[in-house]
Amino acid sequence: MIIGGLQKFTMIDYPDKLAAIVFTSGCNFRCGYCHNPELVLPEKFNPSLDQNEILEFFKTRVGKLDAISITGGEPTLHADLPQFMKQIKDLGFLVKLDTNGTNPEMLKEIIDSKLVDYIAMDIKAPLEKYEEVIVAKIDLESIKKSIKIIMDSGIEYEFRTTIVKSQLSVEDLINIGKLIKGANIYYLQKFVASKANDEEFLKKKTYSDKEFEKIKKDILKYVKKCEIR
Repeated sequence: MIIGGLQKFTMIDYPDKLAAIVFTSGCNFRCGYCHNPELVLPEKFNPSLDQNEILEFFKTRVGKLDAISITGGEPTLHADLPQFMKQIKDLGFLVKLDTNGTNPEMLKEIIDSKLVDYIAMDIKAPLEKYEEVIVAKIDLESIKKSIKIIMDSGIEYEFRTTIVKSQLSVEDLINIGKLIKGANIYYLQKFVASKANDEEFLKKKTYSDKEFEKIKKDILKYVKKCEIR
């Protein structure tokens, strides 16, 4: 594991749980709006943290924290992710995984091995616009496979999309709703121009609150619950 950061406490990353966050370095996407360039762009990587030291710290948090969230970058790029998750589970913590869904095989392995309790998958765009938004070439079938694996898993999950108005039209967002039809919950995340992989995105905006409410109503035709963040 290449670990680029550790947040020792959060009340908002894992729903209704006290948690810490592990940030892995490396990503196979290059989304312009990404607010973690130091975890995505190799030339900006922070020195890797020692995995054993992190696990030793977690031992001191037993009984004080409920969960550990693993995010990135893209955690499933790391072949030893399942082993790391097992070490965390063995300490008695719940585990949340944030993923872009490009490694459905590892997702299935993690779920089948009962190493994860909550999965948050980013849906970047409708499939026909995916590579345009992520600025990368991927197997789009992997996205569909991951959505199905997560929805069939029986564990808690969420899907979410960070929304830049110039990238995703209302029709695009409705098409994402169709892509994840029947999902338990879908979060519409407002893009905030504070830090980005591509500095041009610091000039871009998201939809207005009024527009978001209208989009939410449209998407609720396809998912069980839709919220705005």
